[in-house]
Amino acid sequence: MKLFLLLLFLLHISHTFTTSRPISEFRALLSLKTSLTGAGDDDKNSPLSSWKVSTSFCTWTGVTCDVSRRHVTSLDLSGLNLSGTLSPDVSHLRLLQNLSLADNQISGPIPPEISSLSGLRHLNLSNNVFNGSFPDEISSGLVNLRVLDVYNNNLTGDLPVSVTNLTQLRHLHLGGNYFAGKIPPSYGSWPVIEYLAVSGNELIGKIPPEIGNLTTLRELYIGYYNAFEDGLPPEIGNLSELVRFDGANCGLTGEIPPEIGKLQKLDTLFLQVNVFSGPLTWELGTLSSLKSMDLSNNMFTGEIPASFAELKNLTLLNLFRNKLHGEIPEFIGDLPELEVLQLWENNFTGSIPQKLGENGKLNLVDLSSNKLTGTLPPNMCSGNKLETLITLGNFLFGSIPDSLGKCESLTRIRMGENFLNGSIPKGLFGLPKLTQVELQDNYLSGELPVAGGVSVNLGQISLSNNQLSGPLPPAIGNFTGVQKLLLDGNKFEGPIPSEVGKLQQLSKIDFSHNLFSGRIAPEISRCKLLTFVDLSRNELSGEIPNEITGMKILNYLNLSRNNLVGSIPGSISSMQSLTSLDFSYNNLSGLVPGTGQFSYFNYTSFLGNPDLCGPYLGPCKDGVAKGAHQSHSKGPLSASMKLLLVLGLLVCSIAFAVVAIIKARSLKKASESRAWRLTAFQRLDFTCDDVLDSLKEDNIIGKGGAGIVYKGVMPNGDLVAVKRLAAMSRGSSHDHGFNAEIQTLGRIRHRHIVRLLGFCSNHETNLLVYEYMPNGSLGEVLHDSGTSECMSAIAGSYGYIAPEYAYTLKVDEKSDVYSFGVVLLELVTGRKPVGEFGDGVDIVQWVRKMTDSNKDSVLKVLDPRLSSIPIHEVTHVFYVAMLCVEEQAVERPTMREVVQILTEIPKLPPSKDQTTTESTPDNELSPKSGAQGPPDLLNL
Repeated sequence: MKLFLLLLFLLHISHTFTTSRPISEFRALLSLKTSLTGAGDDDKNSPLSSWKVSTSFCTWTGVTCDVSRRHVTSLDLSGLNLSGTLSPDVSHLRLLQNLSLADNQISGPIPPEISSLSGLRHLNLSNNVFNGSFPDEISSGLVNLRVLDVYNNNLTGDLPVSVTNLTQLRHLHLGGNYFAGKIPPSYGSWPVIEYLAVSGNELIGKIPPEIGNLTTLRELYIGYYNAFEDGLPPEIGNLSELVRFDGANCGLTGEIPPEIGKLQKLDTLFLQVNVFSGPLTWELGTLSSLKSMDLSNNMFTGEIPASFAELKNLTLLNLFRNKLHGEIPEFIGDLPELEVLQLWENNFTGSIPQKLGENGKLNLVDLSSNKLTGTLPPNMCSGNKLETLITLGNFLFGSIPDSLGKCESLTRIRMGENFLNGSIPKGLFGLPKLTQVELQDNYLSGELPVAGGVSVNLGQISLSNNQLSGPLPPAIGNFTGVQKLLLDGNKFEGPIPSEVGKLQQLSKIDFSHNLFSGRIAPEISRCKLLTFVDLSRNELSGEIPNEITGMKILNYLNLSRNNLVGSIPGSISSMQSLTSLDFSYNNLSGLVPGTGQFSYFNYTSFLGNPDLCGPYLGPCKDGVAKGAHQSHSKGPLSASMKLLLVLGLLVCSIAFAVVAIIKARSLKKASESRAWRLTAFQRLDFTCDDVLDSLKEDNIIGKGGAGIVYKGVMPNGDLVAVKRLAAMSRGSSHDHGFNAEIQTLGRIRHRHIVRLLGFCSNHETNLLVYEYMPNGSLGEVLHDSGTSECMSAIAGSYGYIAPEYAYTLKVDEKSDVYSFGVVLLELVTGRKPVGEFGDGVDIVQWVRKMTDSNKDSVLKVLDPRLSSIPIHEVTHVFYVAMLCVEEQAVERPTMREVVQILTEIPKLPPSKDQTTTESTPDNELSPKSGAQGPPDLLNL
């Protein structure tokens, strides 16, 4: 027994010695390479292909050595698309001072063993997928650490307190993770810290007043996804070295403390999308170094303080979406550095400061949706830097300054819904960078000023409901880039010029409610991208041109209330895209065709034409339909016809033989075509054969325009979702960019995006392998079935495809924005994208009809299951959805703007009479006070 115990002791000592013995730096690096997926020797394109045992490790990619001692002092593998895990053996690089693995896909926990790297000064693990809690051992071992950056990972647990032991820290970024809990009071104890970021987590509680002890701090970021209680502590004013402070979108309430005026070095202040209330703090005007101030999307009241006149360095002032009132002070026009001024959706009255823009630096002005009166400032573009000018929805009068017709920097001008009069400035439509002009609903007069050239970038012109007159000049054909041309509700006269056929990008044209006369220009049919044509309520005459049937994607045609004569061209019946037609109240005659698309049109589309006949319109007069149904006589085949038949059979035989030969050759390549290759974006414990086993009918969990989705169980028990894409063209020698796109998708890491694990491919098809989401899809939740039965052979599912795809066959970010808007409409209405509204009508068209695109009418389409949601939330999401599904891509926001607007939802303070879509029961708590209250629509 003694011998046995002695043996066990010796084995233990041996094991301890073996496991604790340091390994060489060479072997430590090889261990690191092994743990990182995508770094193998087999792939010459591997980012670590230079890490070969036959070479000195000091020459390896990312490795820097102390030449005199042959030790690794720096290891920088940033942005190499590495995955896998971080080997604990990195701790054997004893003299390491810099370790940067940023911008990869490395997962797993942060190994606590790196705490033994006592000389480490710089540790950057940002933009990876590290998970688990932050190891406290790091804080006890890395006493010399200056920079610690773990931004944008999947770290969890409470915000680590142990990092406060790192007394040498200058830079600490813990943002973009899932840290919870409160900011510890000890976070105010770092003696030399300059950069602190805890933004983008799930923090709660109050901001500790001890934060004011960080007198060396220059940058502080606490916003986004956090939900703090109360407001800013007065001690914030003690941060005497602070240059940038971002506290946006984190639930801050109350008033801004006057102590903020002590931050005399502050140049950036972002407090937008909170619930601040009360007047704008007077002391904000004492921040003499301030350059950017965004206080938008709050509940501030009162007027702009007179102290703001001292903000001589201010370049950006955003106060939009508050409850401010009074006049815009004249000194706003005197700020010497002002570039961006956004005050929209307030209650400002009075006139716009007349000196606005005279500093020569103004770039963007948005004063829309206020109650402003008076005239437009004359010199807003004096420096020729003004790009965006938006004043719509006010009570402005007077003329548009002539100087805007010379503003070559201008890209967008939106001044509709005012009382502007006079003529449109000469040269306006010729500005080289101009993309959008909206002057609708004013009192503008005179002719259309197109002399002197037209901007090729101009995509949208809206002049509806003015008093413009005169003929359309032939130069209208120079608007070659215009997609939407709206001239309805004016006094234009004369013929529609044939040059309109040159507008090859035109998708919507509205010339209704004018005095146009003469025939409909057949050249309009050359506009092959037209989807909407409205020429109603004019004095047009002549016949409907047959050429109109050449517009293959037209879906709306209104020629009502004119003086058109003749019969309706029967060829219109073949226009399969046409879903809405109105020929009523003309002088048309003859039989209304009853085949093709005409079987879908309502009879009211033909009323007011006494000589038209057909179903619901009355019987036809004698001779009107004569010969329409005459039978054709038949006779024996002629000799020439027989010869043609023989030749046809011969051609078919030859074709059959050719096909047979090609088929035989293709069979020889079948094995090669069916050879599968697995491309993994992280370490996977399965093969393509395992994935193929999932492709069974019983495993189908969804269908879409791009393919079928299957549920798969891998040999190790992991669940995956396999998306089988539509087959590629047989014999194709390339993938049309598919591989590059999938490689990009595989590198994307986001908390709200399903992770692409890898894909299997051969020469015929592709299988995408995603992580499996056991809770199903949003479609399943909203509709008893998430499977779409309406798939497109082009791309995507019907109802989600942006309208411009029909004629461009291209998609871009704005196409995705449209699709996202459809999803938001599904969320608000509970309806499917198509199939519930009649033939040819989708959810977007239905919602527009029901609400007239007015967000205040959302109750007309609201899903009853959302009855307990606060009405201001529903209205806001509906508002964003309608922005996303704008018909013209140029009018849709970018996805970044969509996210910004969604997060800017108006927040109401808790009160007993808080409004929801129906009365809130007494036993329910408000959304701000507890989990029993109505859910947040944005979190469903």
